[in-house]
Amino acid sequence: MIKITDLYMLCVMRVPLRWVLWDVKDTLLKVRSSVGEQYCQEVKRTAGFSLNPTEVEAAFRQSFHQYSKLYPNYGTAQGLGGKAWWMGVVRDTFAQCRVQDAALLDTLAHNLYHGFCSPNNWEVFPDSAKTLESISSLGLKQGVVSNFDNRLEGILRGCGLLSHFSFLLTSEEAGIAKPNPAIFHQALEKCGVTAASVAHIGDHYVYDYVTSRSLGLHGYLLDRQGRNKYPDVPPQHRLKTLEELPARLQQHMD
Repeated sequence: MIKITDLYMLCVMRVPLRWVLWDVKDTLLKVRSSVGEQYCQEVKRTAGFSLNPTEVEAAFRQSFHQYSKLYPNYGTAQGLGGKAWWMGVVRDTFAQCRVQDAALLDTLAHNLYHGFCSPNNWEVFPDSAKTLESISSLGLKQGVVSNFDNRLEGILRGCGLLSHFSFLLTSEEAGIAKPNPAIFHQALEKCGVTAASVAHIGDHYVYDYVTSRSLGLHGYLLDRQGRNKYPDVPPQHRLKTLEELPARLQQHMD
């Protein structure tokens, strides 16, 4: 038989959900076409010659990996910032593909940096807007915690998603990136509630699911391909589509 004191403790321990935090890239939206294809389109438009998208994609991945290793989180600790970091990646990518003209490299880097602010280069997943609206209708507030540079606000505005969020916290702004717990601590301060009142949704097992769960948030792993790569993630924490999310969240609101 359950005692009155036991019921009281259950009520105290069960904290109702108040906030939902989101990862963005590959969770709410994705790059519309491959980086290699988009970089090649810019070269054709600006300089009038063609490059191989597969070669450019490989060069980009190498440059991105190198810059991420040498200058993590957009080089914020070294005083770079997102714009200088990305322009360096673009220049290095094309230099690997035998583009040597310094002025052209600068033009390509400038155009692509600003071009990726445009919604034309991003595709919102079909279930994103509807799910954000459903969560707002539940009375939950929403925010963003994303390993992204400071172009994110403009991208979300252009994609019609910005109005759903009470705040955006990019890793460039925070000065720290997931999976460092400090970025989640900054987000919780913005929420003004404890971790138990907050859910977090993302597509990365470590950055989004493991880290948020380790801090006491209600972490959910988005697995759109249904790969089930991580057997330690129970079914109730796994989402194949965002449309499954509102019902899951309601279980923590009563």
